[in-house]
Amino acid sequence: MNIFVIGVGLIGGSFAKDIKRLRPDSKLFGVDTNSSHLDEALSLNIIDEKSGYQDLSLADMVIVTIPVDVLVTELPKILNAVNDDCVVFDGGSTKNLICKSLADHPKRRNFLACHPIAGTEFSGPSAAIEGLYNGKTNIICEVEKTAFKLQERALGLFQEIGMRIRYMNPLAHDRHIAYVSHLSHISSFMLGKTVIEKEKNERDIFDMAGSGFESTVRLAKSSPAMWTPIFEQNKENVVEILEDYIQNLEAFKALLLENDYGGIYSEMDNTNKIKEILKGIPLNKQ
Repeated sequence: MNIFVIGVGLIGGSFAKDIKRLRPDSKLFGVDTNSSHLDEALSLNIIDEKSGYQDLSLADMVIVTIPVDVLVTELPKILNAVNDDCVVFDGGSTKNLICKSLADHPKRRNFLACHPIAGTEFSGPSAAIEGLYNGKTNIICEVEKTAFKLQERALGLFQEIGMRIRYMNPLAHDRHIAYVSHLSHISSFMLGKTVIEKEKNERDIFDMAGSGFESTVRLAKSSPAMWTPIFEQNKENVVEILEDYIQNLEAFKALLLENDYGGIYSEMDNTNKIKEILKGIPLNKQ
């Protein structure tokens, strides 16, 4: 198979690494606006060859892992360029606007809207991890709009690399992902901002930050170029969950001011059930 990876960073590069291991007869082509990323991906043996849209007619599968604002403009061009027997899937963290933008495309049947729930705070080809997707969930939206034989081709790959599949409509996806992913990134960025502003001595931050702070602020190392468009596209859901989050912070502050430490204990104790909910989720370590 000829497999094209458009955007050879963490997400696309990790798919490429798994394909190299599981399907050694496949040929991997890399497409990226950043020429240094292509050079790096080639030197790391993530891809076999550099390429561009002019060669997409040769593709059996196209994996598109670029920022969501660029996905909206580029996916129609990519679908225009592929042949009728090619499956194209994305890895965008929002789905509603992307699906809407392709609703009337003549090759909509060639596109599978995906969101692999996996990643780290790092970016670029060197961040790619073999086995990143093993045991992780891949959310697929509007599967019924993709040609069945093309669905099967993509689903076969997902099964080989060990992903769990969850089907969801785009609106529900964007609402739920705002709760469990987008809010956590905002919290991490704003925690980092607060500490930087309050603690002017960078050495003190480094020396005194324990594993709790490091793990909580880890996502603040994520790419702003990727996350700003996500917040833009999912603004309504993000604002809604932010309002609830701020209310909880204000309520916790009020308990402190009122010296209601029994109330604080109760709040934390009730929230401890998150341990059971999240038990078994595999972690990725760089």
